Amino acid sequence: MPRSVNSVAKRARRKKVLKQAKGYFGRRKNVWTVAKNAVEKAMQYSYRDRRNKKRTFRALWITRINAGARLHGLSYSQFMGKLKANDIELNRKVLADLAMNNPEAFKAVVEKVK
Repeated sequence: MPRSVNSVAKRARRKKVLKQAKGYFGRRKNVWTVAKNAVEKAMQYSYRDRRNKKRTFRALWITRINAGARLHGLSYSQFMGKLKANDIELNRKVLADLAMNNPEAFKAVVEKVK
């Protein structure tokens, strides 16, 4: 009996990876072994950075809230402590947006907790 190989699935698998490698420089886009490694590494980076993105945005929001709070004579930690004490449940994303784009609304929040 002749050897049976599933060339259709093999080709489809390679085609899928080469499609993901579209736009890469040099051999990374069209040589199977190089493209496979490049795509695999790219997937690791994207998995890692989807988690890192959450950290970096939180850090950005904290920086913006801190800057806004200091304009009104409070540090970030004092401001957040007073928010919690007054049962104001605005998250950091919303507070940072207010501090940047709507300073009068942010000032009203600060005055409310002082």
